[in-house]
Amino acid sequence: MPRSALTLAALATAALPGLDARSARPAADPGDYDAAVVTDADGVRWTVRAPRSLQAGAALEAETELLASLQVHVESGALPFAVPRISGSAPLPEGGRAVVHPAVEGEPLDVETLRPGPGLAADLGRAVASVHELPRAVVDDAGLPAYDAETYRARRMAELDEAAATGKVPASLLRRWESALEDVSLWRFQPVVVHGDLGPDQVLVSRGRVTTVTGWSDARVADPADDLAWLLVSAPPEAVDSVMEAYLLRRTELTDHHLTERALLVGELALARWLLHGVRHGLDDVIADALDMLADLEEATRAAEDD
Repeated sequence: MPRSALTLAALATAALPGLDARSARPAADPGDYDAAVVTDADGVRWTVRAPRSLQAGAALEAETELLASLQVHVESGALPFAVPRISGSAPLPEGGRAVVHPAVEGEPLDVETLRPGPGLAADLGRAVASVHELPRAVVDDAGLPAYDAETYRARRMAELDEAAATGKVPASLLRRWESALEDVSLWRFQPVVVHGDLGPDQVLVSRGRVTTVTGWSDARVADPADDLAWLLVSAPPEAVDSVMEAYLLRRTELTDHHLTERALLVGELALARWLLHGVRHGLDDVIADALDMLADLEEATRAAEDD
């Protein structure tokens, strides 16, 4: 059963002795967590998160350690945005712990508002590139996974095989994706630190700048295309060049000639992963949503091939 905002407020006061909680409201969390925003007597807002499962608890432990390492890079200026700063924690009766940090600043990114030029689109490109320039030790030291290029391609192929076994993916898409995954030259990339779950809810902006990036539990050493896929697929086409130009200027020693092509492919494969999520958990609404998006992609692909 989800924890109430009042229960989470009590955990926050246990985590931060002296915290005088005056109000609490539920907060949406894209992960497997209960979350609330607690306001203290001084008007300071705090976010408290508690895992709903042992798996989420383990991910939260790794994320907490990673955030401590990332703070060093925020303070040095290597990361041009803030990340949550864990201030305290409280044990949970079932094991694991809840963590508390000052509420982050900014509003979720509205991708559709991106415009070409030196504004937010370029700032997004620089922000993503700064993550990919981090030393891999920040991931290794937190016990998070690391993959080489061939292993990662094999993971993608295994996911596609599982999606194909559902019988729900259009055959034309399967053929195109299989061909791309079998093209070894497309998958010659240097693995880097990636956020792993970037999206509008994790990228907070204010006054045309990226101010905070949250949700680091899926961080790993892997394909840089993972962090670019959502932008290249969802951003207005006229803004994509500004994102990628700023990204490439910020990266050092980048020789990945197929990065953009692979990012677009990863964006398409995300639909198969969404379908698998629905099938694995018996979520009919998710399955229906995935099938609608797959049908739209198949139609758009066919139209592009006919032009």
